[in-house]
Amino acid sequence: MRDVEDDVVAQFDVRLRRCLDAAGVPISALPGFAEDVRELVALYRGMVRTRQFDAKAIALQRTGRLGTYASSLGQEAVAVGAASAMQPDDVLLPSFREHGAQLWRGVSMLELLLYWGGDERGSRFHETRQDFPVCVPVGSHAPHAAGVALALKLRGEGRAALCIYGDGATSKGDVDEALNVAGVWLLPAVFLISNNQWAISVPRARQSAAETLAQKGIAAGLPCIQVDGNDVIAMRDTVGRALQRARAGAGASVVEALTYRLGDHTTADDASRYRKDAEVSPHWAEEPIARLRAYLAKVGAWHREDEERLLIEIGAEVETAASVYLATPPQPVESMFDFTYAALPAALIEQRSAAVSEAGTPEARHG
Repeated sequence: MRDVEDDVVAQFDVRLRRCLDAAGVPISALPGFAEDVRELVALYRGMVRTRQFDAKAIALQRTGRLGTYASSLGQEAVAVGAASAMQPDDVLLPSFREHGAQLWRGVSMLELLLYWGGDERGSRFHETRQDFPVCVPVGSHAPHAAGVALALKLRGEGRAALCIYGDGATSKGDVDEALNVAGVWLLPAVFLISNNQWAISVPRARQSAAETLAQKGIAAGLPCIQVDGNDVIAMRDTVGRALQRARAGAGASVVEALTYRLGDHTTADDASRYRKDAEVSPHWAEEPIARLRAYLAKVGAWHREDEERLLIEIGAEVETAASVYLATPPQPVESMFDFTYAALPAALIEQRSAAVSEAGTPEARHG
């Protein structure tokens, strides 16, 4: 008889994937797609496009011409890297900071500006019609992703759902329930945590005692991995592998992208009230756009003239979208009712009628 001791019945690990260091120097073998510099230039363009759009949206909000807006400054590689790994018929379920993913997938700048300006038409995408609209409630779209993935599985379509949410959402029951059902039912989904280290004013260390956020998927029986979220090459490769696994019928995965929120939580926030500049400043050296630009320059695929041309091109695109947005007549007041229910409840029918009467004629509403 042996001495009483505890047997190890299960062991797990969470690995970190990274391709480029903060200076843009390869620290591991690059994936196959990275051998084609045109692919990398496209990723770079996608991130710059995201940041330029972001800056314009903030400027519009600060001048009273856009609603509350969530900046993606410093997190462009998470959205662009993930979206670039998707197939056109996969389904994206974003939270509220994935502008780069939506732009990559074909959502127009005008549509995004309309959305953040409070216009329902901003969620009626001309392209990628099956992608979900922006989800502002924290984590509530994770069960939606499980439902989408279940539908894709039942139809045998070989497609996958990609759900992106922040570190704060990993503390929500909605997310745990979604991961659990995805594991039990072997659903074709990828749950991507954009860990920018802050849930509004709450730092990562005060959100969870877990050593990683990725490991929250282990209890659901899902493979979990961390990735450098400021390394767009690693992002595309890691999410691409998880999506491929999902499409092949092997089930869901959890990916935790490590990044940093360089700006305020939203334009309604003042991050200087709860974190010091000295804490934020070092993270600028890790930001994704400069990192990929440094690599492209090292391999002779990017020059100053390329940068100047790109900024002019994207700047013109952003300004055109903003001009069209500002010239777009607002929706009639009844739209807030018409896009809420398939069949409007009696109480809201009354409210709708009162709102229309109070607003007056269409001419009065639109000026």
